[in-house]
Amino acid sequence: MAQAPPVRSASIPAQIPLRDILPWAVFALVIGMLLIYFVGAEQGATSLFGGNIIHEFTHDGRHLLGFPCH
Repeated sequence: MAQAPPVRSASIPAQIPLRDILPWAVFALVIGMLLIYFVGAEQGATSLFGGNIIHEFTHDGRHLLGFPCH
């Protein structure tokens, strides 16, 4: 007599409360905005730092992401 295959129950993903996710989401947003600023806008009149060090450091990334710089 053949045995029936075991019954598998559907797995339910663990639910993470919003209050646990929110600080990490805000942190990721702030870091992302800083990266976009430094890659896309840190030069010329909007520059927070003097000289070209930030511009030269992010130059290739700037062109890779489509930001014009010269």
